[in-house]
Amino acid sequence: MILISSVTSSVTYCSPPETLLIQQFDIAYFAKNESIWFNISAASVDPNVNVTANVMLNVYGMHPVNFTIDLCSLFNGALCPLPMYNFTGSDSIPLPSSLGVSDKIPGIAFQIPDLEAYAQLSLTEVSTGALKACVQATLSNGWSAHQVAVEWATGGLALLALLSAVYYSFMPDTLAPFRLFDLLYLYQWAASTALLDLNYSSVYRAFSTNFAWAMCLFSASATSSIQVSINNMRHLTGGNMADATGDSAVALVNRKLSPYNAITSSAFTDTSNQDIVGSVENLWALTNMTTANYVSPTSVKELSTVADVQLVTQSSSNVLQAGVPIYVNSVGIATANAFMTVFLVVLIIAAILLALLSVWYYILVATSQHGRWKEGYLADWRHRYSSFARAWLLRICLIVFTPVTIFAFYQWTLKDSWLSILLSVILFLAVVGNLLYPISLTVRLALRSTPYALYTQTDHLASHGPLYAQHRSERFYATIPLILAIFVKALFIAFSQANGGVQVVAILIVECALLASLLALRPHRSRGADVLATYLAITRVVCTGLMIAFLESLNLGAIPRVVIGIVMAVIISVAVVVMFINTLVNLGLLKLIPARYRRRRDGIPDASVLEKGADDPDWRPRNPTPQRNIPLDPQVNQPYPDSPSQTLTDRSLYSDESGSTTLGSLLPQRWSIQPSQATHSRSASQSQYSPSQSNYSPSHSNHLSTASSLRQSMPPSPLHTHSPSHSRQPTIDEHP
Repeated sequence: MILISSVTSSVTYCSPPETLLIQQFDIAYFAKNESIWFNISAASVDPNVNVTANVMLNVYGMHPVNFTIDLCSLFNGALCPLPMYNFTGSDSIPLPSSLGVSDKIPGIAFQIPDLEAYAQLSLTEVSTGALKACVQATLSNGWSAHQVAVEWATGGLALLALLSAVYYSFMPDTLAPFRLFDLLYLYQWAASTALLDLNYSSVYRAFSTNFAWAMCLFSASATSSIQVSINNMRHLTGGNMADATGDSAVALVNRKLSPYNAITSSAFTDTSNQDIVGSVENLWALTNMTTANYVSPTSVKELSTVADVQLVTQSSSNVLQAGVPIYVNSVGIATANAFMTVFLVVLIIAAILLALLSVWYYILVATSQHGRWKEGYLADWRHRYSSFARAWLLRICLIVFTPVTIFAFYQWTLKDSWLSILLSVILFLAVVGNLLYPISLTVRLALRSTPYALYTQTDHLASHGPLYAQHRSERFYATIPLILAIFVKALFIAFSQANGGVQVVAILIVECALLASLLALRPHRSRGADVLATYLAITRVVCTGLMIAFLESLNLGAIPRVVIGIVMAVIISVAVVVMFINTLVNLGLLKLIPARYRRRRDGIPDASVLEKGADDPDWRPRNPTPQRNIPLDPQVNQPYPDSPSQTLTDRSLYSDESGSTTLGSLLPQRWSIQPSQATHSRSASQSQYSPSQSNYSPSHSNHLSTASSLRQSMPPSPLHTHSPSHSRQPTIDEHP
């Protein structure tokens, strides 16, 4: 039978261990049968000490259990003075009903993920009132918002988006490559929301670590080869900050923050619970300790050196403060190792990119040298390959821009290792340089010529299209505000770690400005893309506004903060699901659905088609506006000729190839149809230009063929589809 329980997740000293040394302390409480299981290894090392014991349980800032016992009153004074014992034992015992523990702990505490609770044992000397020992143990109910399965699921979605982006990146104006950046930026933003100097609830902090890999922070252990190498490098180059510990980072969290929610006050000590004494005596009588031997100096030395229990006080140097320190240590990375971990991951990504591009280039070179491939598709790609490679390098720089800026700036505030600082400067300049150069070329071309030139010069579009190809020509600059916003947010995250209020307000202003720019500019070529971008911007604004509740100055209760954290987690999860559906749409999986089920009765595509682009190339907006279409081909946009003889040689007749018609054109007066001739107008018009009155003549047929060949020789219009089979992939230009 599975029992709802609460178990120990970390153990620390809350005062210097003078009387009690602890090597291991595990405890579990089973609410179903009101029993506890414990496993303890400790030693009492201070002779002639008479102490009182205070047991306090903190659950979400409340204290359902808090009592003090004079150990001299137990067992006829057997524990007074405290004997020098080496305790090692494990057992499971039921709790007496007189304790009333089940009535004091709410049942919901065993169901909410990432329980915020800890138990504290304090030993105080009777004669002097000095604190001789203090031990804290955080409790867990086994539920957590951080799940390895979620990490793999989000990573799998990112991999699917990457494959879709690679497949469709051969066409620079398709949406799939842009959605890869949107998805990864959503992950990175979700992770960055937990990097501020705020008192986050434990459930939201754990949820945000599911996206740590998107920030190039992959979970690691303190003994991993990468982390050990980084530690050695830092210590050899002037670094003196602490390394990561093998235990949970929760043990080192500042006691004012979750999950401790502690208020240092002696008011928690209650000496009036004398009825507890008899219950404790009965409880102690039920135990069956494995060993209880007198402690020796050798065993004391072993306990003090082997034990991993750390001392954590308000003045300790190993305390993890809110923001980056708690977050990176939660995934097993030391605070000083954060940037170097990002640096190595970026190097690995760059190496993989260069290797794949090199392999593909050699394949193109090898195949294009064969006879039948010299003039084919692969030979043409060999000449365009440099643009393809530059476009993917630009995409990678956009993806890693967020983690590089945040942790490079934060590394400058640590002043730890001079080599780490040097590498952070180099990497930051490399990424920013690879972004600023294409941006400057794009802006210069748009200013010197016209924004439309950005979409007509194929080399520039193929190389720098990731910056603007998804936007309308007059809104080619719409990506620049997002890049500036990422940069500004990184500044506040890194350099305002001491003031969470400034961080939240500044980031909220930035997110609101981004939302306002999207609503005002509507930069995307399709309405669905504008809706998606606006939805993601609203998600960021709402979640950033909710983070105001995490300010320490507001001193909001633990339970309201937990509720707000769960609400934020749900909002972000919904956004991830939306991006999952969008990825499937851009992957083209909806084409497997019959066309009659993808369109509504009024002829307007459904929401998925609005985002992806018209799957049916025949579809066009019912009411297009000039702002939503590219300029017409000048040779197509010509006035209708005045002479009826010229109309036949140009494009007065309807053709299946060109799709043009004379419907709505002003006709000469002699072409007007009389009521009496209505039934013979078609035959009369056909015989007017024929040497005979027959319906067919060779000269007429040759004349029509000449007109058709003239139409085919003209350059195609970018708005016209020539393929009757509609096999061409829809592009952004055709999106509503």
